[in-house]
Amino acid sequence: VKTSVPAVAVWGRTAPSHSITAILITDDQQTIVTGSQEGQICLWDLSSDLKVSSKEILFGHTASVTCLAKARE
Repeated sequence: VKTSVPAVAVWGRTAPSHSITAILITDDQQTIVTGSQEGQICLWDLSSDLKVSSKEILFGHTASVTCLAKARE
């Protein structure tokens, strides 16, 4: 059984900058992945009516994310 938990982002008055430098769309076209000049990777949900909503933001890279690739099974 797969459960879904909404993502919660906690930061100060303003969200961190996310200047997109790379983008990937999953094969099922339900998730967009973006990499940023600031070193973050963000996951976005893409609905069937083309609405985009944030899912997760991953911190930890010390350099810009300039390329994204999906792993093969």
